Amino acid sequence: MPARKLYFEGIRVGDELPALAKAPIDRVQLSRYAGASGDFNPVHVDEVYAKSVGMPSVYAPGMLVMGMLGQLISDWARGGQLRRYHVRFIKMVWPGDTVVCKGRVSDRHGEGGRYFVEVELWAENQRGELVMKGNSTIQLFYSLEDENRQRAGQSPIVVEVPRESLLQASAAQAAGDTEEDDERRTGSMSGKKTTGSKPAAKTATAPAAAHAPAAAKKATKK
Repeated sequence: MPARKLYFEGIRVGDELPALAKAPIDRVQLSRYAGASGDFNPVHVDEVYAKSVGMPSVYAPGMLVMGMLGQLISDWARGGQLRRYHVRFIKMVWPGDTVVCKGRVSDRHGEGGRYFVEVELWAENQRGELVMKGNSTIQLFYSLEDENRQRAGQSPIVVEVPRESLLQASAAQAAGDTEEDDERRTGSMSGKKTTGSKPAAKTATAPAAAHAPAAAKKATKK
């Protein structure tokens, strides 16, 4: 039975991707990745050489961790099209480290029948230290009906969706907190008690379905 697809109408800013925890990095994996990617830099596979250039041991190529983050986003965005994927390397990953990949929807917008979500991505080691940070843009069908229409050669469903982002949500939350503080201070000065409530955060968990790129599939461990 095919996995349920992801549609734009069901996504909200702030939704978190299900975390992807990989098995601890080992030297066998580094050798397999070198063979799969064609990157035979000795600092990743030759312990003696790595120590000769001042490293405590071999270390994982940044592209290996990038492949892990790529698996996270491709598993989540089932049925979507990856339009952009960018990462920044933060910290080295060593043999024995466990990489946990995480993500969160930071932006959504739609215009002219095309719908996009922006996703913040990051990877941490077993100590909670940030080792990689990135972002991606995914294009999605608005709904199942929209997908069926387009695959049948018909025009897409057009819903104008103003840009929504975490920055806007944070600003609105900050404004709300300021108003609540003002109300509390006013109530305290007047001898009245006031209470405020914050909206609950919205989250969604999606089952994994897609596969990582070919090189990453050969080298990464689930």
